[in-house]
Amino acid sequence: MSEEHGKRIGVFVCHCGYNIAGVVDVAAVVEEISKLPDVYCVDHTYLCSEPGLNLIKEKVREEGLSRVVVAACTPKLHEKLFQETIEEAGLNRYLLSQANIREQCSWVHKANPRKATLKAIDLIKMAVAKARLLREQPRIEVPVERDVLVIGGGIAGITAALNLADLGHRVYLVEREPSIGGHMAMLDKVFPTRDCSICILAPLMVEVSRHPNIQLITYAEVTKVSGWIGNFEVEITKYPRFVKESECTGCGICAEYCPVEVPNEFDQNLGTRKAVYIPFPQAVPLIYTIDPEHCIGCRTCEAVCDREAIDLSQREEKINVRVGAILIATGYDTFDPSEKRNLGYGLFQNVVTALELERLLSPSGPSMGEVVRPSDGRTPKRIVFIQCVGSRDESVGRTYCSRVCCTYAVKQALELRDRIPDAEI
Repeated sequence: MSEEHGKRIGVFVCHCGYNIAGVVDVAAVVEEISKLPDVYCVDHTYLCSEPGLNLIKEKVREEGLSRVVVAACTPKLHEKLFQETIEEAGLNRYLLSQANIREQCSWVHKANPRKATLKAIDLIKMAVAKARLLREQPRIEVPVERDVLVIGGGIAGITAALNLADLGHRVYLVEREPSIGGHMAMLDKVFPTRDCSICILAPLMVEVSRHPNIQLITYAEVTKVSGWIGNFEVEITKYPRFVKESECTGCGICAEYCPVEVPNEFDQNLGTRKAVYIPFPQAVPLIYTIDPEHCIGCRTCEAVCDREAIDLSQREEKINVRVGAILIATGYDTFDPSEKRNLGYGLFQNVVTALELERLLSPSGPSMGEVVRPSDGRTPKRIVFIQCVGSRDESVGRTYCSRVCCTYAVKQALELRDRIPDAEI
């Protein structure tokens, strides 16, 4: 059917069982939309079903429709199905407009059916207005890059990179920190199996470093992206470690002789590290990094390194890659409880966060797995968990539940019971 055919628009309103019709007055919607000029409107219980799709094809032919509006669920679900349906009826597949009256209307306004109905009418009117402007479009094919960029080297980024690489894609895995691993590397055990966290994570980290289809770029950030889906040009800024990656064996003698000690952010500042360091013993890559903020320039590390791996002349490096897709797995930041002064965090040493407790529980943590009070190094006998800090709280702008703190509190309570059997928790 050519575009010269009159712009008669067919609007098909889906009940989606009771998902839509249980809130939105579909009959009122059809009545109101039918008043629009050059619009034919009809409803159906399930438009995505075979009878519903046949109805669309039948009415396109019978009513001489040149554009179609489907008022139903999100286009992410069935847009392709409805495009194929109108194509079978003789219309160009791009003469379809969709109004989401389920996720964006009935599901979020269950408490107010009248307003939901009015909103549904407005959404459909907008879709009709859009449909009037649609033009036939040819289907085109463009070449796309098969390489993929994954941003973030935590467990999500690691898993995604390995899955993509196993499918034959070249993967660039970019991590901001000196090592991949993310927050999972900080944990002692995982719930519900209570397996050792690093025992699960470390083999995957090593697999990433050895996979022929993965280029691991650590201590780096994505600083520029241009292009479009399928063809992105990406600039990656790799920061200087001041250590030659090809020469460092991770022996640690540089850190042993380094005279500078600073708080260790990986241990949530409960322990210390040297100015030349690896974040944790299982780091990948196992290459030391010199912290320029705390290095005093004594060059002791340079003097004791037999492999001459120290290179204080290193500068930022720009790496440019072309990829077809970008997967963002940048993880999360934890809430800073010092904002809640009434809880005492930052005022009393023995008030700690869940991540700080994880580092105390970890055998590679600042206390080598012994749970002690930061104030005096003694074993605590009474332990209290305070839940929902930073969530379900209008004062910090987060009224929702975090959905994880109850689970990890139970896990930590079980771990503490094992470590300190006579403790009151």
